[in-house]
Amino acid sequence: MPNDDTHDIAPKAAPLRWLWKFNHGLDIVKGLSLVTVLSSLLVGYFQYLNAYQEKVSSQAKEDMNSAAATFTEISHAFSKMQGLQQTLYTDFVRAVGEKSDASDKALATSNARAISERYEKARNELRENIDLLTRKAEIYIDWASNTYRDPAEKRNVDEDPLSRRVLRDYAFDCSDKFNFPAFGNVHAPDDDTPPKEVADDKYCTMAEKRGVDDTTTPKDAFIRICAGPQDRAAKRIYWYSAKHHVLTMHYCFEAAHNKLAAARQWAAGSVGDAAKESDILQGEKEINAELDDLAGRINAFSSLALYQLEQIRVKYRPAGLWCNVPFVWNISSLNCFPIRTASLTR
Repeated sequence: MPNDDTHDIAPKAAPLRWLWKFNHGLDIVKGLSLVTVLSSLLVGYFQYLNAYQEKVSSQAKEDMNSAAATFTEISHAFSKMQGLQQTLYTDFVRAVGEKSDASDKALATSNARAISERYEKARNELRENIDLLTRKAEIYIDWASNTYRDPAEKRNVDEDPLSRRVLRDYAFDCSDKFNFPAFGNVHAPDDDTPPKEVADDKYCTMAEKRGVDDTTTPKDAFIRICAGPQDRAAKRIYWYSAKHHVLTMHYCFEAAHNKLAAARQWAAGSVGDAAKESDILQGEKEINAELDDLAGRINAFSSLALYQLEQIRVKYRPAGLWCNVPFVWNISSLNCFPIRTASLTR
């Protein structure tokens, strides 16, 4: 007796097998109710949505932990150096002022001797790791906190030209108040006529230099440095960049370190240079101001880093109700996709 379900038997010929699979699929769908189909689609949709949100939560936790660890590492390294440097210089001035600099039993002298080795060791460690710390600040603080940064966006590898070498070649002046970190004013009017924009290659020829004050909006919180009035284009330092803070902090720390050469020699018990020691004492006011400015730079970096940590929280803030509605969450203006999945472009 012939089988009535012969149409369910898959043909052996490969060219007809796809047709059978297609027809078999239609038979299955025809056997389902509309409610069943819609329910299956909704279940699949919310499973996908839940998996996406789990990825977002995981990425948010990873970014926050990395940013916090980077902030702690950098702050600890520079705060330690600034404290040791300040203490060493203060002990030197006190010992010389008390005429006890030649006595190892004097309190100021013994303190300076005790921290000298720690200071030199910490300074060498910071010098060895500064390039790594700079990149970590860029990756784990600057990039991670940038809500609008798309890793797949087309960009040059070396688009940020600021480096330790640039600061050296452009003779960055740490004592110039125009070069001190400032973040602008979020309440500054942004609708007034802005100052005429000057190209970087024309800026150095201007008599008037532009800094950051209360009339500056955060997006314009940058300064420009010049190597000379004619020979090079200006380079920009953005105060909303943790990387730029680390570079300038280290440069200014090294500048103060070099000025204290005579005090460091005295603290280490080496043969001192009386003339250079005298120069340090005569410039006590300027050196104290420089050390205070360095402490201020560290504080400015800490303030920025904490602000950027909050930006990471905003970036991964839980999505609103509309972001859970099918097809609606694809609207770009809703910002429902903190993790982008665009294809890589170059």
